[in-house]
Amino acid sequence: MSEPDEAWSTTTGTATATAGGFIDPVSMEDDPAELFAGDAGTLDADVRRVLVQLLRRRFLVAEKNPAQWRTMLDNQQILESRLHDLFVRLVIDHDRGIAYKQQVRSVELDVPILLKDDPYNRAETLVLVHLRSVFQRERGTGEASARVDIEELEQTVLTYFDPNDHNLARGQQEIRNAVARLVTEGLLIQESAGRYRITSLVEVVLSTAKLAELEQWLREQNEATA
Repeated sequence: MSEPDEAWSTTTGTATATAGGFIDPVSMEDDPAELFAGDAGTLDADVRRVLVQLLRRRFLVAEKNPAQWRTMLDNQQILESRLHDLFVRLVIDHDRGIAYKQQVRSVELDVPILLKDDPYNRAETLVLVHLRSVFQRERGTGEASARVDIEELEQTVLTYFDPNDHNLARGQQEIRNAVARLVTEGLLIQESAGRYRITSLVEVVLSTAKLAELEQWLREQNEATA
C-alpha cells in the first residue's frame, strides 16, 4: 500500500498532521507567530505587552502586576536587548520588586535621547519628602509598612507653602493632585478613603542622600521666611 501524499500549504510552506495521518495546510492567518497583518515581530504577545508597559510607565511593580513581573523575569535577556537597541537600560530591583528604565548617556557616543525628564513640581516634591521621611521612620522602628492620612499630609506640607498665600483651598488641591500622581505612579496605594500605604518605590525615587539635601533646603527656606 502506498504512503499517503503530503499536502503542503501554498501560502506558508507549513503543514499540520491530522488524526488520520493526512496533513492539512495551515493558513497564514492562523500562524501563531503573526499577531497582526504584516507583523515582523518575534516576541510573544505577553512579552510585547510587558515591553510596552516598561516604555510607557515609570515603574513595573511586582506587587501590583505579578503576572507581568514573572513574564519580565522569564524574558529578561530579550527585553534588555530590545531596550538596549533604543539606548535604554532596564534596572530590576529584586529586593523591592521594582523594575524601571534609565536613559543611557555617554560622552563617547552620540546617543539620541528617548526618555524625557518629567520633574516633580513643588507640591509633589514636598509630598515626596514627607512620605520618604515617614517611610524611613516607620522602617527604622521595625514596622513592615508605612501609612499616611491625607489630612496629615496636607497639614505638614502646607507649612512649607508661602505663609502670605492665604488661599488654603488652592494649596490643598495642589497637594491632592500631587497625591493622585503618586498613586498613579505606584508610590502610594489607597487602602481606604484618605488613607494610603507608602510603597518602597519612594526609596527609589528619593534616595537617603537626596532626602537629606531636600530637608536641609526646606529648613533653610523656613528660616529665611521666618
